[in-house]
Amino acid sequence: MSYAISSLFAPRALDTDVLVAAMRSRGGASWQLVDRALAREFALLLSVPLVLEYEAVLTREEHRKVHGLSVPELDEIINSLVRVAEAVQIRFLWRPLLSDPTDDMVLETAVNGRADLLVTFNQKDFAAVAKGFALRILRPSEALHRLRALGKE
Repeated sequence: MSYAISSLFAPRALDTDVLVAAMRSRGGASWQLVDRALAREFALLLSVPLVLEYEAVLTREEHRKVHGLSVPELDEIINSLVRVAEAVQIRFLWRPLLSDPTDDMVLETAVNGRADLLVTFNQKDFAAVAKGFALRILRPSEALHRLRALGKE
């Protein structure tokens, strides 16, 4: 089964850095993607390892000092994402492909969930391996632009 890249509801995976940026600024493209995921404007892919990574990173003191959200508030946001997301079972592991093991978790979620896009600020590390999986790597602003353009079709 394959998904058409032009489909508004084609599955997408969000790297942890996108969630961090979203929590730090409610005015940027990252937050708008999270907001659109919560509104089910696209199929967000999540796996158990990726949700645990979101939680571990977002609740770090260094990030909480910047975004000002409490752990219960972060839990509510993450739980809301889980409620609307498409659950992905990790059936195949491709490790290690990336220099950061947490990036491998994001890649595995995207590939196992048959994502058409992986949204990240980390273009350099993902670009080389993504080609082997027919996976497009976009920055949040690019993914948001694509969503807006598809919504006008």
